[in-house]
Amino acid sequence: MNRLSLWAFSILVLVFLLAPILIVILMSFSASASLEFPPRGLSLQWYAKYFSSAAWLGATWVSFKVALGTTALATVLGTLASFGLVRGNFPGKPLLYALVLSPLVIPGVVVAVALYLLFGRLGLVGSPFGLVLAHTTIALPFVIVNVSISLKTFDRNIERAAMSAGADPLRTFRYVTLPLIRPGFVAGALFAFMASFDELIIAIFLAGRNATTLPKRMWDSVLLETDPVIAAISTLLIVGTLIFLALATGVRQRGSAAADSNA
Repeated sequence: MNRLSLWAFSILVLVFLLAPILIVILMSFSASASLEFPPRGLSLQWYAKYFSSAAWLGATWVSFKVALGTTALATVLGTLASFGLVRGNFPGKPLLYALVLSPLVIPGVVVAVALYLLFGRLGLVGSPFGLVLAHTTIALPFVIVNVSISLKTFDRNIERAAMSAGADPLRTFRYVTLPLIRPGFVAGALFAFMASFDELIIAIFLAGRNATTLPKRMWDSVLLETDPVIAAISTLLIVGTLIFLALATGVRQRGSAAADSNA
């Protein structure tokens, strides 16, 4: 009975968590002219409207450009920072590690206001480049965490063996270190992309008219017009997020399997 009660309670919790998502998915196929549940009929009109709308596709393209730029910058900086934090030995190392991970725990609105005050003086408000820099601050911890885990489980004797065989530090990093930490590297890049693409609060403060991202465009739609197309976009984002999570999980599992085999 205890096991049955635990299963029943777990199923109820899952239904409670997933019900809003399922409602949004069903509304995305509604034939009605407004958001309503249950839908009176089924139609793909809102998906067709999204893929034929210049405004929606333009916002999506801005989000992709910003997310790709953020991923590249955060992955490079996060990997370098991970090497320093994992292999370095200097005073204040725990404090510095906590500082670079602080965007994970600091409220997003606090980060957004601080960046708005700074970028307003630098003239970066309303520019895609400013959004890339801002999103890098919140994406960087994801890269650092994933790459640091790979480095902590990395056997440095492999590097020493490569260097003793005549490889210089650069060739050792390229052909030995990087392939072995690639799972953490790729997983960190995937999480950085998701963190940037789905980010809203910073976009509200910094996007302006010239750099409206997809989450910002959806926010404006909810406030001003309640366009049912947001249900279709939300469904696409849900599917995309699940795909990215599956890829990140697969990469991490392959990395763990490779580390166990090397051990």
